[in-house]
Amino acid sequence: MSALSKWFRLDEREEAASADNPHAPLEANQRRDALPLLTLAFGWGFLVTGLLVGSSLGAGLYFPDLVRNAMWGNLVNFVVGALVGYMGYQTACNSGLLYRLTYGNVGAYLPVLFLAALTIGWQGIVVGAFGLTWTGSFDSPYFVPVALFAGVLYTYTTYKGVKGLERVAVPSTVVLALVGLYAGWFNVDKAGGWDAFLNMSASAAAAQPLTDTQAINLVIGSWIVGGVVMAEYTRFARKAWVAIAIPFIVLVATQLFLQVIGAMGGIVSGNFDFSAYLRTAGPIIAIIGLISMSLALWTTGDTNLYLPSIQTASVFRLPKRVTIVICGTIGTILGLGIYQYFMDWINQIANLVPPLIGPIIVDYYVFHGRRYDTTLLDRLPAWNPLAVAAFFIGVVAAYGFTPAWIASGLWGLLVSMAVYIVLFGSARLFGWRVGYSRATADA
Repeated sequence: MSALSKWFRLDEREEAASADNPHAPLEANQRRDALPLLTLAFGWGFLVTGLLVGSSLGAGLYFPDLVRNAMWGNLVNFVVGALVGYMGYQTACNSGLLYRLTYGNVGAYLPVLFLAALTIGWQGIVVGAFGLTWTGSFDSPYFVPVALFAGVLYTYTTYKGVKGLERVAVPSTVVLALVGLYAGWFNVDKAGGWDAFLNMSASAAAAQPLTDTQAINLVIGSWIVGGVVMAEYTRFARKAWVAIAIPFIVLVATQLFLQVIGAMGGIVSGNFDFSAYLRTAGPIIAIIGLISMSLALWTTGDTNLYLPSIQTASVFRLPKRVTIVICGTIGTILGLGIYQYFMDWINQIANLVPPLIGPIIVDYYVFHGRRYDTTLLDRLPAWNPLAVAAFFIGVVAAYGFTPAWIASGLWGLLVSMAVYIVLFGSARLFGWRVGYSRATADA
């Protein structure tokens, strides 16, 4: 067997011995202590996404309204993340395995391909953001080589697995938190005090105002993928409280902090690019800001690559090393031109991702009493058509039938859950068995 063929071949024993086997539930000895997981949560949460979203919110919302809407959007993501995170803790399964338990072994291709495409797109956005941060322009002759360097760096460090992410997360968290605190103080001081800052915020928001639902949807879209794939990290938890603390840290604590810091800098400087307005604080802070931004982008890039790699490896039965290289290569190429579509990308994520998780939440918590027998993974039916139908109906509702009083992402989630309750409840009434229920009957 050639070296290339061996590299592509799945070795079940090798994957099982790894720290984060994507093909089966974790063993008890693969669980991790609380401190490393909570540290990783801070590192994961301190992604550049929060700064970018905060900047966008600051350009269209009065600051007190911004904080309120950001909190609502973050809480929606936290509820989803906590529900999924607890599932990951209870089953020791990554999200790819959870999708199989609800959607079926073949039906799971649908959510995994959707999420992989979206997270690889995020990977491309982060690659492009790194290039822009250091070169200052997409037209710079250095943009392409710097962006390519970032893509290769993210791929290499993700190749090292979850322990590699921890090494990047710790310095990233410390540096970015310190710079963020300084940036908050600096911007209020530069504005001339708190009242002057609020007046500047009111003026900025009047130019291109955002509605409350637009703002909440923006926040939901920025991190809903993180909530949906929370099991990737909470499956390592040894205690339930850690599985709930991880999504709270990631989706509420760090996001609100970063969104506020991103908005404050944009409001005061008039430039809603975090790296650009940090340069106005002087050369020393500019250098520290660039370093912290790079660390945040590095953590973001590793995370956005780790997630689709684990999911695709689990569903398509490939070695994790193969999917990391494939996803990393695609994300690097996308990074040369996708960053300009950041806002469009978030809007698509907000509408497409929440309906994916709706059937899974209902299936696990409502119809199966928070119990999945993971030994049935290889005996699941190919499809659960009810889950697929609920997802598609939720997407249609999010895009075309959202009431004015609710964010479209949240509406799509609620509709997909309601549809699955009706469809699965009807199936049970008529004695039909689908998905995991069919596997338990056959067993």
